[in-house]
Amino acid sequence: MNSREANELKALLRRAPRLTLAVAESLTAGQVQARLGAISGASEFFLGGITAYTLEQKARHLGVDLRAAKKVNGVSPEIARQMALGAAKLFGSDLAVATTGYAEPSKERGVREPFAHWAWVHRRRGRIVAAADGMVVGAGLRRAEMQAAVTDVVLAELLAYVRALRG
Repeated sequence: MNSREANELKALLRRAPRLTLAVAESLTAGQVQARLGAISGASEFFLGGITAYTLEQKARHLGVDLRAAKKVNGVSPEIARQMALGAAKLFGSDLAVATTGYAEPSKERGVREPFAHWAWVHRRRGRIVAAADGMVVGAGLRRAEMQAAVTDVVLAELLAYVRALRG
């Protein structure tokens, strides 16, 4: 997200009715939060975020279904959606985004190339009114490159949704 896009996101979120945002991260390890926090005036819309790397912490802090998470080692579209919803509930936000995945190959998990799932949710009065999720495959990317790529994608998807929402 470049500075023009960051300012656009801020302006769109501040339009009436104002929207608030929270973040849940695993794979990106705080990079989404850092990008949002770098926006001047972020405190007007960004309520906060959490980085939960382990399955137990995803369950404890974000309400992720631990049994379901164990089946996929915390990496699936459903787990990303649960994380996003958990962040929205935790911070009381209208919107929330989440990331989870593998930043590098893992022989012991059978992961040949980095991949991640992301999700966002939009709530109104506690009910989900819109949601989306997607996947990023990072063939050939190194760990930090994968984390940056996923951060770019989830923020671009959030901006696209807010643009469409605000017309």
